[in-house]
Amino acid sequence: MWDNHQLLRGLANLMLAATALMLLYAGGFWLTHAPVFPVKKIQIRGDMKRVTPEQLKFIAEHELSGTFFTLDIDKTRAAFGKLPWVRDAQVRRRWPDALDISVEEHVALARWGENGLVNTRGERFDAASDQDLPVFYGPAGAEKDMSEMLGGLRQDLAPAGVKPAALWLSSRRAWKVGLDNQVQLELGRNDVSPRARRFAQYWKSKLAALPYSIEYVDMRYPNGFAVRMPDYKAPPAKGNK
Repeated sequence: MWDNHQLLRGLANLMLAATALMLLYAGGFWLTHAPVFPVKKIQIRGDMKRVTPEQLKFIAEHELSGTFFTLDIDKTRAAFGKLPWVRDAQVRRRWPDALDISVEEHVALARWGENGLVNTRGERFDAASDQDLPVFYGPAGAEKDMSEMLGGLRQDLAPAGVKPAALWLSSRRAWKVGLDNQVQLELGRNDVSPRARRFAQYWKSKLAALPYSIEYVDMRYPNGFAVRMPDYKAPPAKGNK
């Protein structure tokens, strides 16, 4: 073996290559972990109405750790995502010492019962709000369907000059709407939009003209509707004194 100069030369080259790789790895490790590459600038962008600068500053000061190279991007995104009104955060490195963070806020569409909110994408989230919003009551997982239904009903009921203030979806997929004039509409499982439009057609010309307080309108009849008027009194039958 020791007389095989070609083999010895190959072993020497292999050892030199291994040594060079180890030196490169050690140098790269030191370079990326050395404190000479700290994150010095954080640029936060986004149309923010609910997230405050103080909240963002707190996250930046207490949740972000590591150098420009070692900072965990996914962990950083998750840290900003902990803020109640943050829907999403995108984080990018900008050489040589900066982070660009783009924040997207939730836009509230409705309340979810007594707890939580639903955004305009039909996603449920937990945050505090003093907005006057419609209220959803439905089974878990129905947030998107109820958001889409709310949008459709707003259009269907607009000619009547009323708006949905509450929306119920039963476990059997039956719909009921509470209007901002305190009237409740029973719309059932099928033909929900046509029934709502039929109510809008007759509300101003017929129902609102009645000299009684209307509490409930059942639109599930194929050729008409039923109305509950608590202060209505039927006239006495003929022949009664």
